[in-house]
Amino acid sequence: QVRLVESGGGLVQAGGSLTLTCAALGRTFANYRMGWFRQAPGKEREFVAGINWRGSSTSYSDSVKGRFTISRNNAMSKLYLQMSSLKPEDTAIYYCGIMYSETGDLRNRDDYAFWGQGTQVTVSS
Repeated sequence: QVRLVESGGGLVQAGGSLTLTCAALGRTFANYRMGWFRQAPGKEREFVAGINWRGSSTSYSDSVKGRFTISRNNAMSKLYLQMSSLKPEDTAIYYCGIMYSETGDLRNRDDYAFWGQGTQVTVSS
């Protein structure tokens, strides 16, 4: 089993920046693809960014492309999401997930095996 723990959320003004961290405890982290999703009140959990096991391939939702950067440090078993030019519509609980399936779709939340507990990001206007 793996346990994912997110941190780094908080309150920030529009235009500001935050970096989220996801620490993976337990099962080997390095072999698996990872993703960040977010869920705003009253909305479904949506894809934000995904990364392959090596960190050489990334993907982003259109709403964050150019503003957010996903990265990972396999030696430290950590996943990151650097967020800049934040907007009020980025307000949500942010979750990291790990995908064990080699054929899963990074953008499909149902293909992820485990999730962290989430970290709240609030962007004020």
